[in-house]
This record gives sequence, structure tokens and C-alpha cells, in this order.
Amino acid sequence: MGTEGDSFPLMEVNTSDPEASEPWDYVLVAERRGRRATGQAHRQLQFLEELKRKGFRYKIMEDREKVFFGIRAESRIFDLYRTLLMEPEGPGTRTQPAGPAPIPASTRIRIVNFVLNNTTAAGDTLDDLVKSGVFETRFVLHKGQDDLRKEWAQWRRVLRPQPIDNIRDYFGEKVALYFAWLGWYTYMLVPAAAVGLLVFLSGFALFNASQISKEICEAHDILLCPRGDHSRRYQQLSDTCTFAKLTHLFDNEGTVVFAIFMALWATVFLEIWKRQRARVVLHWDLYGWDEDQEEMALQLINRRDYQLRLHQHSYLRSSVILILSVLMICLMIGMAHLLVVYRVLAAALFNSALLFQEEQVTTAVVVTGALFHYVVILIMTKVNKCVALKLCDFEKPRTFSERESKFTTKFFTLQFFAHFSSLIYIAFILGRINGHPGKSVRLAGLWKLEEMAIIMGLKQTLSNCAEYLGPWLAHKCRLMRFKLGRASGDPELRDVQHNYLLNPVNTFSLFDEFMEMMIQYGFTTIFVAAFPLAPLLALISNLVEIRLDAIKMVRLQRRLVPRKAKDIGTWLQVLETIGVLAVIANGMVIAFTSEFIPRVVYKYHYGPCRLGAQPAVDCLTGYVNHSLSVFYTKDFQDPVQAEGSENVTECRYRDYRDARDYSLSEQFWVLLAIRLLFLILFEHVALCIKLIAAWFVPDVPQSVKNKVLEEKYRALRDKMCSSSKSTDV
Repeated sequence: MGTEGDSFPLMEVNTSDPEASEPWDYVLVAERRGRRATGQAHRQLQFLEELKRKGFRYKIMEDREKVFFGIRAESRIFDLYRTLLMEPEGPGTRTQPAGPAPIPASTRIRIVNFVLNNTTAAGDTLDDLVKSGVFETRFVLHKGQDDLRKEWAQWRRVLRPQPIDNIRDYFGEKVALYFAWLGWYTYMLVPAAAVGLLVFLSGFALFNASQISKEICEAHDILLCPRGDHSRRYQQLSDTCTFAKLTHLFDNEGTVVFAIFMALWATVFLEIWKRQRARVVLHWDLYGWDEDQEEMALQLINRRDYQLRLHQHSYLRSSVILILSVLMICLMIGMAHLLVVYRVLAAALFNSALLFQEEQVTTAVVVTGALFHYVVILIMTKVNKCVALKLCDFEKPRTFSERESKFTTKFFTLQFFAHFSSLIYIAFILGRINGHPGKSVRLAGLWKLEEMAIIMGLKQTLSNCAEYLGPWLAHKCRLMRFKLGRASGDPELRDVQHNYLLNPVNTFSLFDEFMEMMIQYGFTTIFVAAFPLAPLLALISNLVEIRLDAIKMVRLQRRLVPRKAKDIGTWLQVLETIGVLAVIANGMVIAFTSEFIPRVVYKYHYGPCRLGAQPAVDCLTGYVNHSLSVFYTKDFQDPVQAEGSENVTECRYRDYRDARDYSLSEQFWVLLAIRLLFLILFEHVALCIKLIAAWFVPDVPQSVKNKVLEEKYRALRDKMCSSSKSTDV
């Protein structure tokens, strides 16, 4: 250290170590300016000397503005790690090599990262030192990623298989399992997208053949009542001809079959993924890996006086967390009401400002409502993350993995309501309280889940653009701010500078990728009965997503700290929960939002075919007239408000009400009973199919079970032979 204590010379500690020429495990960065005044150099050296006592080497390198501290762990740390994780009766006792095997780079980084993030002798953590300005940041160097650049992180490889083993060697098992799952999810979307497209095309093939569409297009003498509180004119039913035909594309007889197919698909996808994961984990020799043992070993490496922290549970803390979570969910539902209020105010504004023609107001309200919903989702995502972190810290989890699992559960629950509460509220609740023209409910609106397609398209398109363009632009800006004069002639320092200029990563980098895919999976399965093209959009999005993530991780971001794992953790339970919710939601969409039930009831109970099929007559003949109730214009509270009301004595509206007193008719109650009966039957049938599929497809392949069984048998035989030799001697 210099005499003034304000700068370090270019130096290296323990240069006699044979590993001195190898790359650094970690790099810490500090500002060069102001270090003399704040005494940061002393705290930096104090931290580095503590690392040295634990078995680390370090080297200090400087340019004009930054100080870089290269850190590398000595081999004795990893020898201790091997010793702590060795199982005396396991395969490790009979497969020990003659000399010490080299430690993989991902394992080195993971152990070093754990030690750095734990409390120092002064009671601070590295995060505390970063927050106080002692260090600016820390990162892992990108080394040996050329193969991944060529085989994975390129757009022309979009249809090629992923090199999962190479990803595992470089980024660790947790990242590799994410891409293995994402690749398998994308592969399984192919049949779902094909069936969804077939359902859509079947509706398109009957675009002009639907009896209901024909009746609507020919109904020039039927007038629809003014819709809502701001419309001032009657509309001919034939004016909705195009909308009726388009609706038939997404609402036809194939919808029910496709919804049941997707319930089966979701189960088969998860069951086959469990089998795929088992094969991958066995290939990586992690089948018997114990996460708790790993955590304890890392703690003992960091501090030999580490005391085991036992499991604890507090009913008081759990109650507080439950209450706060319910309050947040109520806030999400309140945001759904806010969206409805926006739609009403926007309709009034567009009508009064004369920005749109009256027939364009509904389209403008739907599109702007979807944009407003998307903005609300972005804002609430940040709020939900902060709330979930606070709740998780309040619960005081025992280990980092337990903290991650609890945080995942809380954050996903809040995000689920943020994304889907508005869709569920407007689709299943608001549409049921429209009232009738003479006494309409103020917040009523006409909406048939068009916004789902808009929101899903916006989220996938804008998210993918932001996910790639954001890091790319940020990296370019960092390069532009980097003065060319700072570039060093020392290759080692230049490499450190290059890594420093990449975009930073954090604990949530991989978590955010998982969360994005879970929300997309929810859109793909939960409302698939209303939008059969959702799997196709998800397939296209995922093909882009895999390469976006690859390019971002390899080329634009600093290297993620490798994490060890043998499954995707809590996300598997999230996927199973979404699968059950998808059955319930699709059943409700078909029963209460779709026209499937009213059409079937009319065909066999009210229509011309109620006494038997008639070849010359379509069974849905007269359905449109049957489904429209009559309203007499003299009963309007303000009849002058509607244009042309002096020439109209009656109009029609969609509902089942008595024309005498506008009370709910017998048909309404018959339909409601059949809707509820269908919902119960649909959910039971779909859930039974899911259970049978889950039972029929084993979670673990027999080949994997047999391999593990053979390993146990071989270990017992070796132990028996060793015991026999000892006895003979």
C-alpha cells in the first residue's frame, strides 16, 4: 500500500502459487476518486486481508477511474468442500481418482460467491460494503464462452437443439434446467398450437355457413337498443354481421374439445417434463444431491464456528403475512374495478370529443383499455416484488433456497392477480350485471375477452423487444461513455474492463425469466377456450425468447453466478396450480362467456329440432330472435335522448327477460341451471383426465430407477467385499 493510503500499486499476492496465471474467480470494483478522503482504501484492504486469511489470493489493478480487485480461491478451500460433501458409504469412496480432479469453473465461482456474500469479521457483508460505497460492484468474468456464442447465442440457431450440457458447465445447473424446461415447453407447444390452429381454421372454413351469422346479417328489420349510457342511436342488427362472423372463429363447437385437450396437454407436458428432468439430473450425477447438505458445507467453509439453524414456524408471523397478502390481493381486485371505471370514462370522453365515430368508440375503448391494463401490470410488478421481499424477510427463512422458494410463492400469487384479476372480473362478473335498457347498470360494458389477445400480444411483443433492446442499448451507452483513453495495454486489465462494461446482473435475473414464462403459460392455458391461437403465439414467442435470453446472457450481460439445482423448484408447483386453474377458468369461459350452452339448449329444447332432427331445416333456425329480448321505447327514462325514438316503438337487446315487466324469464333460469351443471361436469371430467394421465405417465423413467438401483447394489457389494477382505486379514 502506498504511503498516503490512497492507491494500490499493480501487485499480486501469493504469486508463487501455481494457479496464479489462471483467470480470477471474481472481480470487485471500486471508484478511484475520493478514496483518500473517505478512508475507503483501508476498508477495502481490511476486507481483502480477511479473504486472504480464509484462503484467497487477490490482485489489484487500476485504470484512470476504477480500481479492480481480482480474487481467486486457493485449492485447499475446494479440498475442504470435497471432504465435507463426501458420503462415506456412497459412490465417492470407490471412485476416487489417484490425484485431485480439477474443480469446475462453475463450482469455483459458486463457492467464492457464497463466501463473499456472508458476514465478515467486522459484521458487514459485501452487499453492505457496496451500499456504503466501499466497493462499487462485483462480477464474474466471462471465460471460455466461445462455443456457446457459436452454437447457442445466434439467431440462425433458432431451430437447433440447445447445448444443455455446455450451458450447465458455464452457467450452472439452475440456468441449464431453466433452458431445458423452456426448450421442452416450446417443443410441447407444437401439438397444442397445431390443434388450436385447426380449431380456428375450422371456424374460418364455416365463416359464411353459420346459421346464426346468416340470421344476423339478414336482420335488417331488427333494431338494437342504444348500448350503454352514451350511445344516442339505434343500430340495425345486420350492422353487427362482421363481428358475428369473427366471433364464430373463436366460439364454435371445437372450443369445448380444445379446452379438454389443453387440460390433458398441460398434465402430459408436466409429467413428461418430470421424466426428462430425471434423465438430465441422472446424467449430471445429481440424483442423490442434497441441497441442505450443500448449504451446510458452504457455511462451514465460510465459518468453522457455524451453528446449525433449525427449522422454525411462527403462527403469528404466518397470520400477519396472510392478512397482508389478502390486502394486496384486494388491491389487485380494486385495480380491476379501476380498469372498468376507465372504460366508462373513456367511452364518455370519446363520444363527447368527437374523436371517433360512434361505431369506433367500442374499438377505441378496448384498445386503450388494454394499453392501460398493460401499464398497470408494469407498475404493480415492481410494487409486488417489493412487497413479496418484505413479507419474505419478515418470515425469516432458514436458508437462501428456502427464502427463494417462499419469495417465489408470494410473488407469483400477487402477479397472478395483477395479470388476471381484470380479465376474470370483467369476463365473469361484470357481464352478468348489465341490467336492461330502461334500467342499465352504470358500469356495464360489452366485452368478450378481446382484450386477452391484445394484452397477450402486447406483453409478448413489447416484453421481448424491451428484453433485447434494453440490454443492447444499455451496453452501447456504457461503451460510449467509456473513454478510449482508459483502454489498457495490459490484456488482463483490458479483459476486466470489457466485463465491467457489460450490463449488470442480480439475484432476480433468472427469477424474472421464470416469472415471465409462468405468466405466459397462464395466458396460454387459462383462457385458451376464449382464444385458441394462444398456444401458437406462445410457440412463436418462445422460439424468439430462447435466443433472446441466450444472446443476452452470453453477449450483453455479465456472467450469472452459477447455482446448483436438480429441479426447477417451486416453479413446478406453480405449473401444477396453473393447470388446475386452467380447467376451472376454461369451464367458466365455455359455460358463462361462450354461446356454446345457449346454442345447445336452443337446439334440443326450444328450436325446430326439439322433436327430432329435420334434414331440410337447420336446428339453430330462429336462435337469434330467441336470444334477443324485447324492450318498448316508451319505457325509456329519457326517450328523447335516443335519436329517431319517435319512429321506433320497440328494440331488442341480448338477454332473457319478460317483455311485460323485464324480469328474468324462465329461459334464463333454465340456462343458468344447465350452465352450472355443465361447469361441474366439465371440471370433473377434465380433472379426472388429468389424474389418469398423471397416473399413467410415471414421473421417473424405469431406466433411471434401474440405474439408481444398480448403483446402490454395486455400492453394497463393494462394501461387502471390503468387509470380507478385512475379516480374512
